[in-house]
Amino acid sequence: MAALALTQPAINSSLHAVSVGSDKYKGAVVEDLQLPPAFSLPLFEPISQAIELASERDFSHIPVLDRHRRPVGYVDVAKLKEKWEANEADPTDKVSQYMTKFMRTASHPYTIITPLTPLSDLEQFLQTHLFALVTDTNRKFVLAVATQQDLSNFVTRRGI
Repeated sequence: MAALALTQPAINSSLHAVSVGSDKYKGAVVEDLQLPPAFSLPLFEPISQAIELASERDFSHIPVLDRHRRPVGYVDVAKLKEKWEANEADPTDKVSQYMTKFMRTASHPYTIITPLTPLSDLEQFLQTHLFALVTDTNRKFVLAVATQQDLSNFVTRRGI
């Protein structure tokens, strides 16, 4: 699982400097959040489909994939619905017209978030990102979307 967001700082040594003794998540990993499976949309999917699927699943952000199934950005569902309701978007418009592109450069490399990523690392990532895409280690599949709310729910459930 890997994470993408508006900006993507590299995982550095400070991210892994949290000791087990000071880890408020007690060694829990992303897999322990029990996130629902993600769904993604291809670049050229009509926005009508994006809105319908997001409503069915109650998702706030939908990953957008290129033709090689690589994450290239995301659709902010609330913003898309606003445009839809204001008649500023046509049902046949493509999601690529309304997506926010991920910034992938040498100064903003892709940060990998997998099911085995410690929650303390995820928490640090979410301090500067709206959400994280959880992918397999090879970044071939988007498995889930993790948010700060998911971490809060985990803390509440576990009584941490």
